Amino acid sequence: MNAAAVTLQIVDWLRTYADAARARGFAVGVSGGIDSAVTAALCAATGLEVHLLEMPIHQAPNQVSRAQEWMRLLAQRHAAVSARRVDLTAVFDAQAAALDLSESAQLNLALANTRARLRMATLYAVAQNHGLLVAGTGNKIEDFGVGFFTKYGDGGVDLSPIADLYKSQVYELGRHLGVPQSILDAPPTDGLWSDGRTDEDQLGATYAELESAMEFAHLHHWSPESTNDDRRWADDLGLTDRPLEVFTIFARFHRANLHKMRPIPVCAVSASN
Repeated sequence: MNAAAVTLQIVDWLRTYADAARARGFAVGVSGGIDSAVTAALCAATGLEVHLLEMPIHQAPNQVSRAQEWMRLLAQRHAAVSARRVDLTAVFDAQAAALDLSESAQLNLALANTRARLRMATLYAVAQNHGLLVAGTGNKIEDFGVGFFTKYGDGGVDLSPIADLYKSQVYELGRHLGVPQSILDAPPTDGLWSDGRTDEDQLGATYAELESAMEFAHLHHWSPESTNDDRRWADDLGLTDRPLEVFTIFARFHRANLHKMRPIPVCAVSASN
């Protein structure tokens, strides 16, 4: 990938889209991870107004410090960039306390997703107040491969500048854009859990492995409708051992999260009614 050319293309696309939408710029949530760091840098490079928000909710100190360091650097490099911390911990705690639910794994997941939804609501409040668009930070694997995002959380955005890039390509852009080494070296995490679990812990595979599985699926025209036995289907095509295991992980997450990746279903009422 030509990182310089891709950067110019995305920056031009962002600027053109904002102009057509009559928006003044972008609001971006910065987490201390590579995806949000690259998205923030691309938006900043447009020269338009950019509001960067760090929105901790019981966040690990190293995530906070990485996010704040990068926001400061971007604000120094670009006159139209502003950085702001909005601590949502108390808001999250109040909502969690108000939920009259029994403790369970599903409740824990619901509360984790609540963090993402609180951040989405905060971004939209800032964006609406300043005439901005909310820029998404999801990459291709997350948004269209395994659906590793929160519905109406980090998936609730106006446009997605890096959603056609694999994670490995996002890292390439990050190096080109001067993202700090601390962010480049940090294990990817969604930051929604207090126990420090990484994306790999949750997915059971690395992004590099999942990229290979997604490419294999595209090459052989796999779809959720093409087979009822993903393991046998991939085995028949020559996958074995760890690549076979990763493909089944990819297929399982893809199937389970299709409701996030597809448009909201609409009941088409018959004209005769």
